[in-house]
Amino acid sequence: MTDNKLIRYGKKETTKLKEKNGVTYIVFPEIEKIGFVDHLFSTRIGGVSKGDYATMNLSYTRGDDKECVDENYRRIAEVLGHGKTLDDFVCTFQTHTTNIRVVTESDRGKGPARVRDYTDIDGLITNVPGIILGTFHADCPPIYIIDTVKKAIGLAHSGWKGTRGEIGKKTIEKMSTTYGTDPKDCICAIGPSICGECYEIGEDVALEFSKAYTERELEDNKILVPYPNNKYRLYLWNAIKLSLLKAGVPDSNIIVTDICTKCNPDLLFSHRVHGEKRGNLMAFLCINDNALNS
Repeated sequence: MTDNKLIRYGKKETTKLKEKNGVTYIVFPEIEKIGFVDHLFSTRIGGVSKGDYATMNLSYTRGDDKECVDENYRRIAEVLGHGKTLDDFVCTFQTHTTNIRVVTESDRGKGPARVRDYTDIDGLITNVPGIILGTFHADCPPIYIIDTVKKAIGLAHSGWKGTRGEIGKKTIEKMSTTYGTDPKDCICAIGPSICGECYEIGEDVALEFSKAYTERELEDNKILVPYPNNKYRLYLWNAIKLSLLKAGVPDSNIIVTDICTKCNPDLLFSHRVHGEKRGNLMAFLCINDNALNS
């Protein structure tokens, strides 16, 4: 892996690159200010995986050695702190759905430490302190959701299918029915992923978005832009933001990433760059002990 300068998207820096114990990761300073949650988005740097998975691969399903992935999770746990172990993680079982799982104490460890007894889950919500929610990424955006009043959290994987199905909005709706969340109390962040300038799609995917949104919505929010040779550019970040606005989240409470995975292949795994021979990044979000004291 070579040293490279981080390429940011846009003029406003909404994320910060940090390092702890040799692990390089990305955070949103606005989420850090909340106080009762810990979060990060992993990079390729700071793990023990080798070859195509070098070095911080967090997927057990891509062919990497289990021992390496276990150690990578341990290093992430150390970054998140508070005595975290593999038993504290709960991970999605992603199949590009809009299904949301309510995570309880009985789910603790499902992912790296215990077998997941569920599938078809692309979003997780919880109000249990200490449980680390995790979603897998290699171009698809993560959505971080924090209810600052009820002290509940949500984390979702939002690929083009999940975005078309408005998984961001559905996650907040699930939090509302489960925890009494008021969308106006939520701070949301759309995490590092492929930017619209890099995300070229065909007519088949474009048609799906044309069915899901009005022509006015697509144009006014710059979601779908025609490109030569019957191609289009798809701006997932803009579509996700629209879904959060529809859910009732104030515009000022929505943070959009400034980091594109495809533009930073030395720092981040990208399916568009690396194909199937790669590791996986992860987004993590948890309620920390400060929630119990406030």
